Amino acid sequence: MSALRLRPRPAPLAAAIALLLPALAAAQEPAAPPVTATRLDAVTVTAERREENAQDVPASLTTLDGEKLDVLASGGNDIRFLAARVPSLNIESSFGRSFPRFYVRGYGNSDFDLNASQPVSLVYDDIVLENPMLKGFPVFDLDRIEVLRGPQGTLFGRNTPAGVVKFESVKPSQVADGYLRLGYGSYGTATFEGAFGGALTESWSARISGLYQHRDDYVDNTFSGEDDAYEGYDDSALRAQFLFDPGTGFSALFNVHARHYNGTARLFRANIIEPGTNDLVDGFERDEVAYDGRNESTLDTEGASARLTWDLGRVSLYSVTGYESAETYNRGDIDGGYGAVFAPPSGPGLIPFPSESADGLPFHRQLSQEFRLASNEWGRFDWQAGVFWFDEAIKIDSFDYATLAGGVQDGYAQQKQDNTAWAVFASAEYDLTDRLELAGGLRYTRDEKDFSVVRTQSPTGAGPLSLSTSPDATDTSGDASLTYAVTDDLNVYGRIARGFRAPSIQGRVLFGDSISVADAETVWSYELGTKASFWDNRARAGFAVYRYTVDDQQLTAVGGSANFNQLINAEETVGQGAELDFEAYLTDSLLVTVGASYNDTEIRDAGLNIAPCGGGCTVTDPAAPVPGLVSIDGNPLPQAPRWVGNLTARWSLPVGADEFFVYTDWAYRSEVNFFLYDSVEFTGKPLLEGGLRLGYLWDNGRYEAAVYGRNITDREVVVGGIDFNNLTGFLNEPRTVGVEFTARY
Repeated sequence: MSALRLRPRPAPLAAAIALLLPALAAAQEPAAPPVTATRLDAVTVTAERREENAQDVPASLTTLDGEKLDVLASGGNDIRFLAARVPSLNIESSFGRSFPRFYVRGYGNSDFDLNASQPVSLVYDDIVLENPMLKGFPVFDLDRIEVLRGPQGTLFGRNTPAGVVKFESVKPSQVADGYLRLGYGSYGTATFEGAFGGALTESWSARISGLYQHRDDYVDNTFSGEDDAYEGYDDSALRAQFLFDPGTGFSALFNVHARHYNGTARLFRANIIEPGTNDLVDGFERDEVAYDGRNESTLDTEGASARLTWDLGRVSLYSVTGYESAETYNRGDIDGGYGAVFAPPSGPGLIPFPSESADGLPFHRQLSQEFRLASNEWGRFDWQAGVFWFDEAIKIDSFDYATLAGGVQDGYAQQKQDNTAWAVFASAEYDLTDRLELAGGLRYTRDEKDFSVVRTQSPTGAGPLSLSTSPDATDTSGDASLTYAVTDDLNVYGRIARGFRAPSIQGRVLFGDSISVADAETVWSYELGTKASFWDNRARAGFAVYRYTVDDQQLTAVGGSANFNQLINAEETVGQGAELDFEAYLTDSLLVTVGASYNDTEIRDAGLNIAPCGGGCTVTDPAAPVPGLVSIDGNPLPQAPRWVGNLTARWSLPVGADEFFVYTDWAYRSEVNFFLYDSVEFTGKPLLEGGLRLGYLWDNGRYEAAVYGRNITDREVVVGGIDFNNLTGFLNEPRTVGVEFTARY
């Protein structure tokens, strides 16, 4: 699409902020710096596939590392703890600790099919994790997390039009080091995390990292009378890395990793939302459900990678080879209750019909290969170019069970898909002057899918079914930026970027007789920003305003009275907003970080009509000409909070050679729509969650003992729903408190 087709309608806030950029750029040194000698370390990132100072990267990004990352992940938290901890980032899941769905700047995908694609890519140790069941790999022994906002269509490729979340593990070295962390808290939550690494020979080093997390079942099933029936889990992961570096200009880093999860699937709770509001019903109890169906979840993933580097003098050659696989089975009582109105007793509340289903991934295999050539300090001009290849094969099982007949299987379908993609790319940076840099890149991508689905058993009495489709797409994506160093400590930049997401396929035919295919989507994004360090490197800040337009955005119309999911394309979606990152030592003993974002999204398609909820909810969208449908033109994107804010503060008190500290963190996101249509009941309330940690460090920081609390105000909010049946929802994580001990060596 051409940039000339954009219809500029900047929000007043975004326009006002944009006008402030020249003033920000002119601000050489803020007045009245605090009296302190503590300075911030430079933040090194690989957002552009090279190690560089984050201040020099012409894009909006946030990093999490060190103690902050450890604190946020404490108490057995899974990857969803990142939600709202970074400007413009939201994460949610209807699967619980697996299948996280990422949203950046309000731009994501709420599809829960195991074949779903997302416009936010997760890259773990340089390997893209494409299938959503891979994306929940636990967070442990990480050097840092980088969240790159906006299209990353040059160096990371397809399926990155909203951004990239990038994980970097701690790498092996010749220096022996490691840590051991033990924790215990509410609900019998036990955590074990550790790593050890060092030299094997003069050329070989290794690092072994492991994680184990456990929580007891604590939710009673009041229908069966079983106490402590649900919400427990055992989650373990292992990573082994081996580095060969003989000092001859060649190095090789090998990585093998695996995860095993066994626990409860997401607990869907019938009629927990008060009709006409988005409040929980009176008398709601978090630790109770009433189920007559089964609930279980298992997940096994494994993978390996090889990253080879040849230093050839003027250039370096990189090879990144990856293998990933996953196997999973998730079964839940989707109606959230027991019985049905036509098969009493039933409840809680209205249960129009029973629903018990499962999704499985009996086979998954992903292979990827990249070769990249990069210049080594060519003066004013630097460049990199490469080729990328991706191949994925999956099988997806869909099951339905007759709860009222004892849970016997009464529906089965299997999807199969082969996806191959390849790309060529190049990018370059040129110093026009000592202070002005021009950068840009292009990527050409070819994506092909062969998809088929077979239904052999229908819960509705329909006959067998066999369907297939083979969509493909090509696209040229890329970016261009201009960065000006106002001073050595202050940069301003402008960036334009184009992103691309390949076609998607939905083949859930248990309750329908058709395949839905969403065409490829493309996005143009425009961004202005500034990054600065000040107060003699005791503080730094980043600020950006942006606007993007998506053509043919892939959306998922879920549920409804037909209990059928369908992929659709919206003619156009517009997003705009602003983002702020701030970090400072206000005193020697007080470190504060602040993040904030404003994200305004709007679907623009006058002819886009979908089915609303199947019953019980109050829909506020206008009725469409076709009976039973509503228009979603003008609605915000689902799970897209307009406001996100976060704050951390660490205060320390020396105790001789030791240290006592207090660490608090808070994250806020404003209300969200769970679905494409606007409904009073299926609008998630604003959510504010806080954490607190009190700790003592001794022996030069080698040992730490701490008490912690997560969601310390015990906020209870519905964070997602099931809309085809009744006012069924699921909740945020409960308050947990506990203790941790860490030994570093």
